[in-house]
Amino acid sequence: MKKIVLALILSLSVLPAHAADFSNWAVMVIAGDNHSHSGGPSQVFDNARRDLVKAFAGIGFNPDNIAQFSVTPDKDAMQTDAQTIATTLWDLTNRAPGGCLIYYTSHGTPQGIIMDRGQMTPPNWGSIVNNACGAKPAVVVMSACFAGQFVPVLAGGNRMVMTAARPDRTSFGCGDDDHLTFFDGCFLQSLPGVGNFRDLALATQRCVATLESQMKVDYPSEPMIAYGKDFGDTLKWR
Repeated sequence: MKKIVLALILSLSVLPAHAADFSNWAVMVIAGDNHSHSGGPSQVFDNARRDLVKAFAGIGFNPDNIAQFSVTPDKDAMQTDAQTIATTLWDLTNRAPGGCLIYYTSHGTPQGIIMDRGQMTPPNWGSIVNNACGAKPAVVVMSACFAGQFVPVLAGGNRMVMTAARPDRTSFGCGDDDHLTFFDGCFLQSLPGVGNFRDLALATQRCVATLESQMKVDYPSEPMIAYGKDFGDTLKWR
């Protein structure tokens, strides 16, 4: 009998930790442009927006707490506009104070990330995010060329920041015929096979490196991952 009890205790000790409760998190997904790198019309960023919203809902984020933005708004997405985004994020984090999940996909420049006809600079974006999310647990993904420039203004003790490229590198997959950028596609492809944000970041990083190696690009994008000292492995969905 003692052996049976001991075996039961040991089996329980190796069970996976409980999934985090993401139902009270504020989620924002932003498509910042609607053009390919050639300047022609493209749905590449809106494709990611729509797929990401479904994916996040599928791992436990409450659809009622997900705000979407697009250059071509529809019934699900508001107009991509800096003031509207800032106000919406503030209101959303007050209604859903558990944490922040923000995913911004667009073209990037050495000075910032494209937001419709203008661009958002790191200081301005950092102010918007930090004002609304504060010290709450947060995951912020910046999917654009040169997106590494946002790490210093977004990094925090209780945060993970992912970027599609180093501050001095472009990313790939914004061609006229692309459905998703390399980074967005790898993020979505990797998500079902992992159970937490740390593993998702690493899997996405590996996936992008593989695609770029197959293309034999001269200057790989080298996606960045920055963890705060208090960002633990507890943010898992299984």
